[in-house]
Amino acid sequence: MSAKNGAAISRREFARRAALVSAAASLSPAELLARESTAGRQPLQTPSPAGPKLSPESQAEMESRLQAVFTQYGSRLSDAQKSDLRRIAVDGQATLDRLRAFPTDNGDGSALYLKPLIERETKHVIPTAGKVGAPKKS
Repeated sequence: MSAKNGAAISRREFARRAALVSAAASLSPAELLARESTAGRQPLQTPSPAGPKLSPESQAEMESRLQAVFTQYGSRLSDAQKSDLRRIAVDGQATLDRLRAFPTDNGDGSALYLKPLIERETKHVIPTAGKVGAPKKS
């Protein structure tokens, strides 16, 4: 496959480079990576420990979703990862509840189109009267 642009690389070359970068990253000392990542990281703002208040039905749905994830991947997750998943699930459930509360009817159309924020003038072409109905000369 010939490249049209000199800077483009083939899929095979991309895979080869990605494998080399991955191997190089796995061979570097873990302490060096951990030290660099914690030094450049800004302190995260922790949400309130209570989090959003969920109804009992939402709480049960969130717990069942978490239980399914923990059943499948629980042995691979650390306690910190499990607490992060719980926090994400609570936030996601709150968002899901707000989305479900939005009123819809059967006659409502889909919201899959984009509406521009700024209305721009459109150029309408108005045909001239002389050209539209003019008979052709033979």
